Amino acid sequence: MREHGGGRDTEASSRLYESACRVIPGGVNSPVRAFGGVGGTPRFIAEAHGARVIDADGVEYVDYVGSWGVMLLGHDHPVVREAIADALRHGTSFGAPTAAEVALAERIVSLVPSIDQVRLVNSGTEATMSAIRLARGVTGAPGVVKFRGGYHGHGDAFLVEAGSGAATLGVPSSPGVTPGAAADTLIAEFNDLESVTACFDAAGHGVACVIVEPVAGNMGCVPPRSGFLEGLRSICDDRGALLVFDEVMTGFRVALGGAQERYGVTPDLTTLGKIVGGGLPVGAYGGRSDLMRHVSPDGPVYQAGTLSGNPLATAAGLATLGILEADEELYARVERLAERLGSGLESAAGSTGVDACWNGVGSMGSLFLTGGPVVDWATAVACDRDRFARFFHGMLNRGVYLAPSPFEAWFVSAAHTEDDIDLTIEAAEAVMRSLT
Repeated sequence: MREHGGGRDTEASSRLYESACRVIPGGVNSPVRAFGGVGGTPRFIAEAHGARVIDADGVEYVDYVGSWGVMLLGHDHPVVREAIADALRHGTSFGAPTAAEVALAERIVSLVPSIDQVRLVNSGTEATMSAIRLARGVTGAPGVVKFRGGYHGHGDAFLVEAGSGAATLGVPSSPGVTPGAAADTLIAEFNDLESVTACFDAAGHGVACVIVEPVAGNMGCVPPRSGFLEGLRSICDDRGALLVFDEVMTGFRVALGGAQERYGVTPDLTTLGKIVGGGLPVGAYGGRSDLMRHVSPDGPVYQAGTLSGNPLATAAGLATLGILEADEELYARVERLAERLGSGLESAAGSTGVDACWNGVGSMGSLFLTGGPVVDWATAVACDRDRFARFFHGMLNRGVYLAPSPFEAWFVSAAHTEDDIDLTIEAAEAVMRSLT
């Protein structure tokens, strides 16, 4: 293994990428992994431990992707690893109920304010698709209000003015999504309650739900303004619609009970993913019992998943949530590291004359290469994408692994140290000097 830093030798990754492009569309199994927005060759990761990832060429990086927010405890946590190994000894998949999935559901219900009952699924996309189907089934209305730049997975109804990889690649909508599938999706502006009211007024056949990332994470990290989430709650109550918090990214990350605990606003339905599976593929959606009783087999709203509640994923999730619940200082500790990172990056920008601002909530944040403030999609896309591409590669060459897009959040983990943060700030300052 090479020492942390360097990052220029990509022979093995380049060879793997060339092979991948022959058998995988674009050479990647998710567009957000591609380097389309920044240029160059994706790094193929061979292993990861703590706050570091190591690529196929043996180069080590301080990691702020964290498997897209999953690794709040850091990579390869020994307790989580042992839980998976123990579950593995009993089998990998049963397609039948298990005690572990009951235990994980009980843990989720006990921690997330809005959830009385929860259904486990296999991904965040499955969770959000199922949640809006349930909202439509309960209310009888077809409309869904989402926010410009918000990303809720690749379900047809969501690929309208989407953020994340769709925005990075310049494809806010997707061929294959029919006009009928998109017709009931109404677009509001994040942090703008008047635009939400306008969507309700424009919906001819009614609105089933408003779905929102309570902290936007797919236009970069954009916090809700004071009163925004409360306003959404009030509008939905007044108009007879459900409020759905997509906490696939924020759930168990910005607080033990998610963004709804942090901001004190309780949605009707919540979608979860990432951390709840401890790093393995999983998702979940849940809410009040009177709503969840509409889900089959209790009710008529159909949703199924052959491998939902996979024993390895539930074991990893139980271990992860157990650690988060037991360590009362963990969230404050990681948040202090993230604040140190954000303030250090802004100081580096100021000292080098680079227009930049940091948005952060808890242990997630984003550095926008714009003077700011960034409060919605319009202000997020004002960032300098070409400059970000140069910044990204400069950081990569100095041993810091970031998401290859200006529209993705950075994630700090409990495995990061002050030395990791300071190294990152020093690298950023050096890179910023080269941008001016």
